[in-house]
Amino acid sequence: MSVDSTIMAHHQYYKSLDSLTVADVEALGIPSELAGELHKKLTQIVSNYGAATPQTWHHISKQLLTPNLPFSFHQMMYYGCYKDFGPDPPAWLPDPKNARLTNIGQLLERRGKEFLGSKYEDPISSFSDFQRFSVSDQEVFWKTILEEMNISFSVPPECILRESPSHPGGQWLPGARVNPAKNCLSLRARTLSDVAIVWQREGNDEVPVEKMTLQELRELVWEVAYALETLGLEKGSAIAIDMPMDVNSVVIYLAIVLAGYVVVSIADSFVPSEISTRLILSKAKAIFTQDFISRGEKNIPLYSRVVDAHSPMAIVIPNRASNLSIELRDGDISWPDFLERAKDSK
Repeated sequence: MSVDSTIMAHHQYYKSLDSLTVADVEALGIPSELAGELHKKLTQIVSNYGAATPQTWHHISKQLLTPNLPFSFHQMMYYGCYKDFGPDPPAWLPDPKNARLTNIGQLLERRGKEFLGSKYEDPISSFSDFQRFSVSDQEVFWKTILEEMNISFSVPPECILRESPSHPGGQWLPGARVNPAKNCLSLRARTLSDVAIVWQREGNDEVPVEKMTLQELRELVWEVAYALETLGLEKGSAIAIDMPMDVNSVVIYLAIVLAGYVVVSIADSFVPSEISTRLILSKAKAIFTQDFISRGEKNIPLYSRVVDAHSPMAIVIPNRASNLSIELRDGDISWPDFLERAKDSK
């Protein structure tokens, strides 16, 4: 039986909400007094919003259902509300005010009538029509989305979608070239003082959340990108990152892409053999890593695993709690020395 058939079978099994009785609720093991209260609230919701509308389910989920009630009661409400809806009923609907504040909501409020004509009502009611529009008029839809996202192409696409027998599904944005890191750092629709990254340092939940502005992020990324240029690597070369997902790894990731190289992400939990496999397959020419990782009270070596994996040249970042006191291999570079190269290259 298909998923859709199973869902339809569920729909047929349950009564519609306007035909439910107190006895039906009691049959789920709910005490008589509580069953009466729930049925009274349900009757009021059905009276206000109908027996089978998305608004009915919205109010049931907000005003009637709680984690303490049996799951069978949740099912009775859900499938009863959507008994005749079809195979794909919504489990949640956003608040109309909040829906208007989303990116799609703001776009539809500005240009909904342009896209859908007189059929446009509001972001929620017209969402299915907007989905159909996105398929029927892909050229207009995707040009609009790219504009909304402030995507800047190094080389613009020849078209949005080119149908081709040799490319099942067609060719999207043929001929286009884009540097995603450049777009991340762009000023379009933003200011330099806008917050770009919010993070908290690992190991201490009591420390305050830290923030980095777009200007600070741009300066750090360009500094790392300039330093990368001094390594003499061929453009398009793979550069690995094997370190925790912290603010430094974000800066390094963006810098590698911005400078025209390819990022190879390696989990900081990998053992040397797994690291070695990723490096060999990607033909990485360099790797960014950390001396050790702090996990609670433990300091877990990371650089030594990279060394045991016979990695190429490593740029080693000190853990916040250390001053990079470990000895590096010949040819490896400490983070401070690496950044110093950027100053010399300018």
